[in-house]
Amino acid sequence: MSTPTDRDNEQFAEQAKTLFDDSVERLDAATLSKLNRGRQAALDELADTSPAKQWLRWAPATGIAAAAVIAIMVLRGPLVDEVPPQATVSDLEILLDEDSLEMFEELEFYSWIDAAVEDELDNVG
Repeated sequence: MSTPTDRDNEQFAEQAKTLFDDSVERLDAATLSKLNRGRQAALDELADTSPAKQWLRWAPATGIAAAAVIAIMVLRGPLVDEVPPQATVSDLEILLDEDSLEMFEELEFYSWIDAAVEDELDNVG
């Protein structure tokens, strides 16, 4: 079995082009008109890029993306539980006082009191 050469391919392409050109020349006016109308309709469809049609093309993808973002936000929960209160003047006075060193020595005790108060507040109501 022989393989086609470049020359055979060129001859085949020339014959195909000649046959195609002959068939196009033999088309009647009604068929040419119908082909031209179809071509114009296809070109008009491609040229119609109004914003409304572009929105309709991307609406399903936008809806899916929005639903995914909302689902992730709901599943993750709040990003920050609670914003810590800002230091007041009395807090600064306590820290700057000479007795503040004693407070730091008993810091574990104060954190235990804070935890106990928070537990009581959580259990109320």
